[in-house]
Amino acid sequence: MRISGVLLLALVAGGGAQRATFEPSYPSPWGTGGPGWDEAYDKAREFVSKLTLLEKVNLTTGTGNQADLCTGNTGSVPRLGFRHLCLQDGPVGVRYTDKNSVFPAGISAAATWSRSLLRKRGEALGQEFAGKGIDIHLGPVVGPLGRDPAGGRNFEAFGPDPYLAGVAVAETIAGAQSAGVVASVKHYVLNEQEHFRSGISSNLDDKTMHEVYLWPFADAVRAGVGSVMCSYNQINNSYACENSYVLNKLLKNELGFQGFVVSDWGAQHSGVASSLAGLDMTMPGEGFGAAGYSSFWGGALTEAVLRGEIPQWRLDDMVIRIMAAFYKVGRDTKQIDINYSSWTYETEGPRYWAAKMGNTTVNKHVDVQGDHGELIREMGAKATVLLKNTGKALPLIGERIIAVIGEDAQDNPDGPNGCVDRVCNNGTLAMGWGSATAEYPYLVSPVTALEKQAAADGTAFINVKSNFDLEAAKAAARNATVAIVFANADSGEGYTTLDGNFGDRNNLTLWKGGDELIQAVAEENPNTVAVIHSVGPVLIDHIKNNPNVSAILWAGLPGQESGNSLADVLYGKVNPQGRTPFTWGKEARDWGVSILFNSTSNTPQQDFAEGVFIDYRYFDQQDIEPSFEFGFGLSYTNFTYSGLTAALQEDSAYKPAEGTTPPAPTYGELDLDPNHAVTPEGFSKIPRFIYPYINSATLRNSTTTIPAGSQNASAQPILPAGGLSGGNPDLYKVLYVISANITNTGEVAGAEIPQLYISHGTPTEPKAVLRGFDEIYLEPGETRTVVFNVTHRDLSNWNADAQDWVLTEYPKKAYVGASSRDFRLQADLPLPK
Repeated sequence: MRISGVLLLALVAGGGAQRATFEPSYPSPWGTGGPGWDEAYDKAREFVSKLTLLEKVNLTTGTGNQADLCTGNTGSVPRLGFRHLCLQDGPVGVRYTDKNSVFPAGISAAATWSRSLLRKRGEALGQEFAGKGIDIHLGPVVGPLGRDPAGGRNFEAFGPDPYLAGVAVAETIAGAQSAGVVASVKHYVLNEQEHFRSGISSNLDDKTMHEVYLWPFADAVRAGVGSVMCSYNQINNSYACENSYVLNKLLKNELGFQGFVVSDWGAQHSGVASSLAGLDMTMPGEGFGAAGYSSFWGGALTEAVLRGEIPQWRLDDMVIRIMAAFYKVGRDTKQIDINYSSWTYETEGPRYWAAKMGNTTVNKHVDVQGDHGELIREMGAKATVLLKNTGKALPLIGERIIAVIGEDAQDNPDGPNGCVDRVCNNGTLAMGWGSATAEYPYLVSPVTALEKQAAADGTAFINVKSNFDLEAAKAAARNATVAIVFANADSGEGYTTLDGNFGDRNNLTLWKGGDELIQAVAEENPNTVAVIHSVGPVLIDHIKNNPNVSAILWAGLPGQESGNSLADVLYGKVNPQGRTPFTWGKEARDWGVSILFNSTSNTPQQDFAEGVFIDYRYFDQQDIEPSFEFGFGLSYTNFTYSGLTAALQEDSAYKPAEGTTPPAPTYGELDLDPNHAVTPEGFSKIPRFIYPYINSATLRNSTTTIPAGSQNASAQPILPAGGLSGGNPDLYKVLYVISANITNTGEVAGAEIPQLYISHGTPTEPKAVLRGFDEIYLEPGETRTVVFNVTHRDLSNWNADAQDWVLTEYPKKAYVGASSRDFRLQADLPLPK
C-alpha cells in the first residue's frame, strides 16, 4: 500500500482548469460517547469486544439488494443471537408494507410551523416503524434543503430555510427515536437536484456550507440522531460517502456526531477509501464496480483489515457507532421480529427474495396505524396555507350550490396505490413520487369530503372531473354560488420520468392545464376558490391578481386524510395557521438559480455561486417582490404585536473549544490469520447474499493508496467549533431573551405564528434571517407573550479563517413579525463587551 500526501486541488483530466476542493481531513474521528450517549457506548463496547473480525465486518455491510426482508439488511451475529439490522424507507410512512399510515410530507409538516405537531408526527412515524420490527428509519430529510424550487425531492424536506428545517428535523428525530427506532437523517449533503445526482459535484465555500446546508444537520446531531445517510453526489469533487472533509471533519469532528454514517443505496464508490473517510455502513451492500467481490466491503473489507490497510481501531469504531445507535434508542429491549417483506404483499413467500429461497410466512399484515389518522388530519389542516381571502370568501357559510372542478379533487380511478412509488399524477396529489413514498391505507379525496359536507348542509353539489373539458367546467362554475377549482404540480426522485419531468420539475407551472382550468372557471364565477396541491412553489401571480379568484389555498402534500383536512379549513372547523415554508416568485428567474438539466460531462460542475442567498434571502438581496413571501399565511382572525423587549444575558461569553481527544481505542483481539477468514468448509451460501468471507487465504498484493494521517490512532485536537454533539456547547448559550405580546383582535379563535428575524448587520450578509418562531393559540381578545431565546449561534457568522463562529462588529437588530416581509416590531441588539 502507498501513503499519499495532501492534495488541495484536483485538476480536470486533460486540462489545466482547477476544480473546487476541500482539504482532506484524517484520521476519521472515533466515537467517545457524551451526554445522551454514554450508556449506549458502554453497552456497545461490551458487545463489540466479544465480536470476531468476520462478525464486525458483517454488521457494517449490507447483504445485498432484495437479499432479505427489509429495504436494507446488514449481516447478523448468530453466535450471540443478534439478528441482522433492518433499514427501511421512508419519510412519510413505512414503505413497501400494508396497514401503515401515510403522513403529510416534510414540506407540509414544516408549513404547520408547530413544534408540537412535528414532534407528534415523528413519534407516530417511529411507532409505526417499530411496530413492523424495523431498527432504522430512513428519515427525516434535510437534504435537499431546497436551493432550487424545481428540485425533485424538495418536498421530502422541510423547506429552504436552515433554521426552520433545523427545528423540524430535531423535533422529528426526538419523536421517532423516543418510539425506539434509530432515525437516519438524509441526504448528507448538497444533493440539491436529481439530474446527474450520481456524478454531479456541488461546489461551494466553507461559509455557505456552515450557515446554510450544514445548519440543519447540526440540529439533527444535537438532537441525538443515531444515523446520517450520505448522498449520491460529489461535494467539491469528492463523493459524499468518501469525502473526508464532509464526514470526518465536519460531521464527526466539528459536530461531534456519535452515531454511524450509512451510504445511500449504491452511493459507495470505494472500499478502503470510504472507510478511512468516515463511512460506517454500506447499503444495500453491492459494490457497483468493486473488483474481486460483489461488494466494496464484505469480504473485501475483511481483506483490507488483514492486509493492514484499515486499522482495527477504525473497524471497531464503525461497529461501535452502529451498536451505540442501536442501544441509544433501546432496541435491545424494544426490538420485535420483522413481520413484513418489502418485496411482496403475499402472506407466504421466500424470505431471501433475490435468491427465491426460504419460503415462509413473510407478511403478518400487522396493523400499526393506531389513531394516527386523527393526527394526520389535524396536521393536514394546520399545514394548509391561506394565501388569499378577499371579502371573507372563506370560511364557507350557507352556500347554496358548490361546484368542485378539476382532476386534483378526484379519486385516482386505479386506486390510491395504482402507480408503483406514486409515479403518476392521476386524481388528487397527496405525496410526491420515489422512494419517499408509502402505500395508502386509504386516501380521502377532496371531492369525497366536500360532497359529504354538502350533503350534511343540504347544499347542491356539482362535480367536474376533467381538467380539459373547459366547457363543462365553465357551465358548472356559472351555476354555482362558489366554485372550488383544483390544480397541482408534482415531482419526485430521478430514477424515472413522469410527464417529461426526470424527478426535477421542468418548470414551475401547474400540471395538466391547471392554469387554463382556473382561468376558465374564474371567467364564469366571481367567487372562485383555487386549491393547489404541490411539491413546492408554482407561478400563480396571475391567479393572485385575478379579481374573480376570491381565495387561494396551498394544501401541499397532506397525506391520507387530504380531503378531510381541506374541508376542515374551508368550512372553518380549523382556522388556518399554515405559513408558507418557501417563497413564491412571479417568474422562475426570481430565485436566481436553475437546475442543471444538460451536461456532456460525467461529473458536471454545479457552483453554488449565490452563496448564502437562497430563497427569501435572494429575493431580499435583489429587492424582488414575490407573489407571497416566506412565512406568509392568512387567518380567519387578526393579530396585533406590541411590547417588544430584548434582554442581554449574563455569562453568555463564547469560548472556542480546545484540548484533545483520547487515543483511538480497540475492542477485543482480532484473528488476523487469513485461513480463518475463508468460507467454512461445508457452509452453504445463499445465492446473491453478501458475506464477510474472503475469496482466498492467499491475500492479493495491496495496490491501495492510503491517505496521509488516515491510520493515525493518536489523540487528536478538538476543533474550536467542536466539542459535544451539535458542536461547541457555548454556541447554544442564550445571548438575548426577546419577548413580545401577541393579541387576537378578531372575532374567532386561532393560532398566530410570530417569527423572529435577525439582521447580522454585515453589508454582505442577508438583510434578515429567521432565528425563531412559535405557535400561539389565542381566543378573541386574548393576549399572550411569546419568548425567543437567541443563542450565540443565532447571532454569529462563520469565519472560514478562524474556523469558528464569530460575532462580527456590525450592529445586530431583531425583528418580530408575521412573515419575512411583515415586520411589526424591532429592537437593536448591542453586542456584549
